Amino acid sequence: MTSNKYTVVSYIEGFRTYDHKKILSCLAEDIVWDMPGFFHLIGKEAFDKEIEKNHFIENPEIEIISLTEENDTVVVEGKIKCNFRSGDLLNAAFCDVFQMENGKIKKLTSYQMTR
Repeated sequence: MTSNKYTVVSYIEGFRTYDHKKILSCLAEDIVWDMPGFFHLIGKEAFDKEIEKNHFIENPEIEIISLTEENDTVVVEGKIKCNFRSGDLLNAAFCDVFQMENGKIKKLTSYQMTR
């Protein structure tokens, strides 16, 4: 596994276990997180505030379907399932596009479709 793929898998594992430090350790200081139609965040502090909200009752079940890398871009297709504190269920397919720089996530574009 390449170092970029390892960083991305570590980031996803951080979300699986809600390990805040692990997630943040994978990010560049000037990370850009774009979830089209939902939000566009710039900087590690903004990213930190978003994940701090923890909308879920328990850790999410995340399954990686495919992990592909070309140059400094890693693409992950997967499934996520978890319960929101509101009582709603998230059962979705996702595709995350990670742009890497010096072994860190520089930009993340997250696409999600509820199933």
